Amino acid sequence: MDRTAFLFDLDGVVFDTEGQYSEFWREMGVKYFSDGNVGAGIKGQTLRQIFDVYFPGNTTAQEDIRKALNDFESRMEYPYVPGVERFLEELRTGGCPAAIVTSSDRSKMRNVYRAHPEIRSLFADIFTAEDFSRSKPAPDCYMLGMEVYGTLPERTFIFEDSFNGLQAAKDSGGKVIALATTNSRSDVSPYAELVIDDFTGLTLPYLLQML
Repeated sequence: MDRTAFLFDLDGVVFDTEGQYSEFWREMGVKYFSDGNVGAGIKGQTLRQIFDVYFPGNTTAQEDIRKALNDFESRMEYPYVPGVERFLEELRTGGCPAAIVTSSDRSKMRNVYRAHPEIRSLFADIFTAEDFSRSKPAPDCYMLGMEVYGTLPERTFIFEDSFNGLQAAKDSGGKVIALATTNSRSDVSPYAELVIDDFTGLTLPYLLQML
């Protein structure tokens, strides 16, 4: 059980996409609630969680939003967070398993694969919302990653940016690395052992010193 694993959220961690999602949910908030701030509270949640909280029983709105989101995600840009490709290659050559653990579903991931077919080779596994019953802020998704790789929480590095994701990572017992891509460094620091702006300059030996 001395293996070390690396688990990555997707949006705001691997891809710098949170700004685009913020605009989408701002528009949905204005359309359905006349409130452009609704989107701030849903980061890190699955679409089903969002529907259950904000649109319970409203199947018409749910279907309209699902279609709008699918169309939006098919046209999105998916720029990598600076340095993440290099860091993932360092993990691969170092023999360290790395996985995406995202609240996004497989439909969204098909859009990602079209934009970045190489991402399948950057990660050993990609876990999506369909792979766990409770999504973030519950820790289930990250505990699943630990189980799959046979790693202890204290030997599992988790990279997150949203508050729901950071809470899930912290409650899993893993070593949390917070990215200040979505929220400020001061706001994410209580959840994490390390805060970074991106992966520039981050190395595997540096992280292994934290074990």
